[in-house]
Amino acid sequence: MARYFLEVMYDGTAFHGSQLQGELPTVQYYINQALSMLFRKPIESFGASRTDEGVHALCNFYHFDTEEAPHPHFMYKMNAILPPQMSVTHVYETQQPELNARFDAITRQYRYRIYHKKNPFLHKRALYYPFKINTEILQQTAAILKEYRDFETFSKRNTQTFTFNCTIHRSFWEQQGEELHYIVEANRFLRGMVRGLVGTQLQVARGRYDVQEFRRIIEAKDCTLADFSVAGHGLYLEKINYPEGSLIEKSDLR
Repeated sequence: MARYFLEVMYDGTAFHGSQLQGELPTVQYYINQALSMLFRKPIESFGASRTDEGVHALCNFYHFDTEEAPHPHFMYKMNAILPPQMSVTHVYETQQPELNARFDAITRQYRYRIYHKKNPFLHKRALYYPFKINTEILQQTAAILKEYRDFETFSKRNTQTFTFNCTIHRSFWEQQGEELHYIVEANRFLRGMVRGLVGTQLQVARGRYDVQEFRRIIEAKDCTLADFSVAGHGLYLEKINYPEGSLIEKSDLR
């Protein structure tokens, strides 16, 4: 039995999230369907990160097991079967049979994109936010987040997690042309966490709260104090890292 990892990208507005939900058109549903068609038997995949409906991915991973060697043109065939709004970009094999796409990921990185002037070509690709905000305050709030470990405030309810502890390695805002981006990298993320971080920081930057109140919101461990209202289509999962040498790219499967 061999274990393979698929690196995929997708337009989140075309799917009901990434995780399998019965027969709903999710990313994982289509991956399982395509794998099962190619191997001519049921194949189940396991995802690295769950993204909500509307959230995009430049990089997400799914692993699956098979006793049969993939077709030499495996990636081409997968992409021919998958919907046009998603694609397999790389295929990897691991020599570690227990390596898990979700639990063995070391870090994940997200990016949230905002634009201030109406632009039809950014519709559903970033958040239209035509309000005056203080970017210096945003840099302060982003830096403050790295001081904390418990992010219960930024976790939506009805989550199955047993701990709200996360280690944020990077957290900052940057200007990209006419867009403002928030970049955050952590060992793990809670349900709705990045959108909660973005929405709440924007409220501070608009003067709804001051920086000390932002700290009190974090420390309250109360999700009703966070703002989760920013749209999913501004959010991109853009990078997932695994232990060095654990994945071997299969360039012969293109």
